[in-house]
Amino acid sequence: MGKIVNFLREIVYPSSIILTIIGIILIIFGLLYYGFGAFTQSTIPFIFRLGWWNAYVLIIGLIIFGFGFYYFYSYTTKSRFVKKELKTNKRSEIQSKHQELRRTVKHLPKKYQKMLEDKEQELNIK
Repeated sequence: MGKIVNFLREIVYPSSIILTIIGIILIIFGLLYYGFGAFTQSTIPFIFRLGWWNAYVLIIGLIIFGFGFYYFYSYTTKSRFVKKELKTNKRSEIQSKHQELRRTVKHLPKKYQKMLEDKEQELNIK
């Protein structure tokens, strides 16, 4: 279980971008079918081969987009927080947020854990 979680933690950023793009494409397919039916029937005929399944494509697209965007936003905010907090060279500031940094870094790739360990060694924080 630990190896799988570590692997997924390393690829969360690129996979969230891919999920978001796939979700957007599926949403566009669904919207083209329901919103611009006559126009897309002549220009993009493969969308009409799905017929009423486009409703499911639209719903699945919304779900995939939601997951992708959530993971993208979560990763971005956590990485910004860690980078911002580790910029400082004041030991007291890092000690005051040390527990929160530790919790946040657990959900990010190893490079952020390494950055925190380096800053801890630099400022002699245990």
